[in-house]
Amino acid sequence: MSDCETVIHPLLGSVALVRSPRARRIAISVRASGDVRVTFPPGVAARRALAFLDEKAAWVCRTRERLAARRAELQLPPPLPPDEERLRVEALRRAAREDLPQRIARIAAATGLRYERMTIRAARTKWGSCTGRNTISLSLFLMILPEHLRDYVILHELCHTVHHDHSPRFHALVDRLTGGRERELAAELRRYSAR
Repeated sequence: MSDCETVIHPLLGSVALVRSPRARRIAISVRASGDVRVTFPPGVAARRALAFLDEKAAWVCRTRERLAARRAELQLPPPLPPDEERLRVEALRRAAREDLPQRIARIAAATGLRYERMTIRAARTKWGSCTGRNTISLSLFLMILPEHLRDYVILHELCHTVHHDHSPRFHALVDRLTGGRERELAAELRRYSAR
């Protein structure tokens, strides 16, 4: 079980310090909100994790600036407070459970592409993924996208059941199944963020 405490860093402000049995090394993550989390293994002292954070403080500041600029570029609203964000994620999860299973089944049937099973996750860095065994994982944040982009992401992942890479053959398949619109849809998708 993870052990978490909040510390105040002189430069970075409030930082979550998390000792986790799953951690193999000290790692720093910066959320879109600017929140900083330092995760470290049980065998590592908290002071060592904080010393690592001190070494990386300039990187954290640059990352915060980059994320803020990205939010401004995408014209995203400011991040919600943690309690409101939790409620938003749960609402998106409910909507995803209602929408995505039937959507992927419909697209698979229409294209003849087959997948083993589908899971829904709270992934913020990828809209979807496909394993070598053709299990497709979809982000619940797909629910913030227009329906045609939701369909595009699902189709993209279904095409990975045929080509488990991003080879020219893979892109040719996606392009054919999107009526020659792969580049256009991919460019439109880049204007959205799950962060």
